[in-house]
Amino acid sequence: MGKTMEQFKMRMKKWKEDIFVIAEAYKHPDTPFYLKVFAWIVVAYAFSPIDLIPDFIPILGYLDDLILIPFGITILLKLLPDHIIQESREKVAATDNVKKKNWLAGVIIILLWATGIYWVVKQSW
Repeated sequence: MGKTMEQFKMRMKKWKEDIFVIAEAYKHPDTPFYLKVFAWIVVAYAFSPIDLIPDFIPILGYLDDLILIPFGITILLKLLPDHIIQESREKVAATDNVKKKNWLAGVIIILLWATGIYWVVKQSW
C-alpha cells in the first residue's frame, strides 16, 4: 500500500506541474485559439475553489477533481504541439511557481465567482 500511495503522490505532483505548463502554453504565441480557450477552462477549473460537484459530498465531491482535471491535462498535452510543450516546461522549470501558493490568483478567482453569483442572484430578483 505504501508504494501505491507514493505513486499517487508523484502523479498528483506531476499534474500540478502540468497545470503550470498548460498555463504557460496558453501564453505562447503559436498556440491555436481553440487550444487557448480549452487551456483557460482547464486551468481555471483546476484553480477554482468552486467545483461542479462540491467536495463535501462523499466520494463524488473529489471524483470530479480526480477525473476532469487529469482528463483535461491529458487531452491538452496530446493536442498541443511538442515545441510549445517543451518551451513551456522549460519556463516552468526556470521559475519556482509550482512550489509557491499563489494567493493573489486565488483571491481573483474568488472575486470573479462572487461577482458571477451576485449577478445571477440580482438577475433572478
